[in-house]
Amino acid sequence: MSDLLLTLVRLGFLALIWSLVLVAVIALRRDLRAPRDARPLVAVAVPRSRGDGRTAPTTRGEKASRAPKSGVRTLVVVEGPLAGTVIPLGSADITLGRAPDSTLVLDDDYASSAHARVRLTSGSWIVEDLGSTNGTWIDRTRLTGPTPLRVGHQLKVGRTVLELRR
Repeated sequence: MSDLLLTLVRLGFLALIWSLVLVAVIALRRDLRAPRDARPLVAVAVPRSRGDGRTAPTTRGEKASRAPKSGVRTLVVVEGPLAGTVIPLGSADITLGRAPDSTLVLDDDYASSAHARVRLTSGSWIVEDLGSTNGTWIDRTRLTGPTPLRVGHQLKVGRTVLELRR
């Protein structure tokens, strides 16, 4: 093999390696940056009314669960970049994460795209970690499964802290 051909092969291989590094850096930058069209708070979906005072069944054929009688009405962000944000609670699930389709979009490097879900089950609010990398915490306890969230307890997702309030 001639020296010229060997040099061209080496330069081609070097260009290929650098292009792969550049593609990896661009992909990492895109994943770490918040989407431009993401809004910090998306409206909570509420089941539509049939007109007779009852709510229509959900898409899975189940009846929508009603709000608990304990008077819990809001989920409030008490710490973090979105401090002061109030999420009104209904019967729909509340999703927390970096994904633009989350109910509460978190611009936080410590939050996963689909980090956690807060849902109403049998009259109480349940928090589930959705397989996040850094975990979901209630007070100082890391969640290992669906866990009830009580009024006044602090739910920590990344750098954001939330509380249930009446």
